[in-house]
Amino acid sequence: MNIWQFIKKYYIDSIVYKTGYNPVNTATWAVILIIAVYLLYKWLVKRIRIDERFIYGNIPFIIFGASVRVVEDAGFLKPPISYFFMTPLIEFLVFAIALPTLILSIKLRKDRYWIHYGLAGTILAVATLILLLVNLKVKNWFVFPTALAMASAFTLAYHFGTAKFAKHMHNKLSEMVFFAHMLDASATFLGIQFLGYWELHVIPRLLISNFGPWIMIPAKVILFLGILYVLDKEEDESLKNFIKFVLVVLGLGPGLRDSLRMTFGV
Repeated sequence: MNIWQFIKKYYIDSIVYKTGYNPVNTATWAVILIIAVYLLYKWLVKRIRIDERFIYGNIPFIIFGASVRVVEDAGFLKPPISYFFMTPLIEFLVFAIALPTLILSIKLRKDRYWIHYGLAGTILAVATLILLLVNLKVKNWFVFPTALAMASAFTLAYHFGTAKFAKHMHNKLSEMVFFAHMLDASATFLGIQFLGYWELHVIPRLLISNFGPWIMIPAKVILFLGILYVLDKEEDESLKNFIKFVLVVLGLGPGLRDSLRMTFGV
């Protein structure tokens, strides 16, 4: 196998034919993510305070990214343009929009940048959602409220559980991380169990093939209780909050995209 065949097999074909992730491209994207996260953190921490307001300002862009991904799922875009709206390329696309918007928002008014930044993201997210609602029919109305209810129930349990047994984990950002990944796990369970969808990622696919789609919920509960237990012991608030922001993106983005996609049946 030459270099071109290797690249085509492990990187290009997974996008073109929508075959999902494989161990090679999963490892590659993970390395790129780690490097990108490190560089972005180093750049941001010198310019703004990374706190709840920073994460709240980014939520509309996460919704925008998830909604634009569904635009591709629905077949509104054709190759090769559609390839740029698939994971992981869509992350670069949304980042290319969000970062200049953030820079401009900081320049306009640094002490309230998150308002302008969040407003820009909200306009993009609402416009994309309207596009979907106008052009698609709701086929599985139960998906979104059920996924939200499941995620909310687990987060409520986290809220009261940490308040009693692990007070250092009892904070809004940790609850946001937990909710994001419970939404992702709940949407995955609903889609595979009831609607015939399948898992794209390597490790979840392996777990589901051996135990069934229900395994994603306890697996994520155990994993993120462990992660947040360790993370909330970190004394560097900026670093801790930024890692939580990354975790929110990694959970909320796929959870919203899957919920939207299944709601419209695309």
